Amino acid sequence: MALNFFDQFASPSLLGIPLIALALTLPWLLYPAATNRWLSNRMLTLQGWFMSRFTQQLLLPINLGGHKWAALFTSLMLFLITLNMLGLLPYTFTPTTQLSLNMGLAVPLWLATVIIGMRNQPTHALGHLLPEGTPTLLIPVLIIIETISLFIRPLALGVRLTANLTAGHLLIQLIATAAFVLLPLMPTVAILTTTLLFLLTLLEVAVAMIQAYVFVLLLSLYLQENV
Repeated sequence: MALNFFDQFASPSLLGIPLIALALTLPWLLYPAATNRWLSNRMLTLQGWFMSRFTQQLLLPINLGGHKWAALFTSLMLFLITLNMLGLLPYTFTPTTQLSLNMGLAVPLWLATVIIGMRNQPTHALGHLLPEGTPTLLIPVLIIIETISLFIRPLALGVRLTANLTAGHLLIQLIATAAFVLLPLMPTVAILTTTLLFLLTLLEVAVAMIQAYVFVLLLSLYLQENV
């Protein structure tokens, strides 16, 4: 039987219906509901502390006009972290390994920051395309380069998240397959490989959280340039 390591990234379907919508809905069922009590449980307290600290650090360099995005950024951060972490469980599907989904998140949010900049302060927004003090001969070239770099931003956001998660899942599957094959042949090597697999899994947990944070952090930097 041929083993295809990329089968885990195929979107599951039931009776021809893609189940990615179900995978995207599941994280919201795991979040604790808000309560009107003065004293909440430990989970709600920890969640509130994390959200307040994250929002404070993320919006610290942004002026008051950009603080309207606080709820959106925090929700997106929690959503991506939950999707990435659930994808590390066995026999699960990780929607954020799909480039189409990541681009669907990156392009509208990036475009919103650009539109806000062009509407509120068009001179300042267009000024990023041409640094001050540029020699006259380099002006056309720099405008083209800066325009290309501007439109590459959403692609970089989506590809970065997809590539990091895909690479991590492939490494875990490769090492797990190697440990399974080596177990009857060389038990000692298999144990060492399993230890390496455990350490790699811990690393992937950190990568899942860091990549979600980087995704939202870069969006906040784009917003900072246009607000």
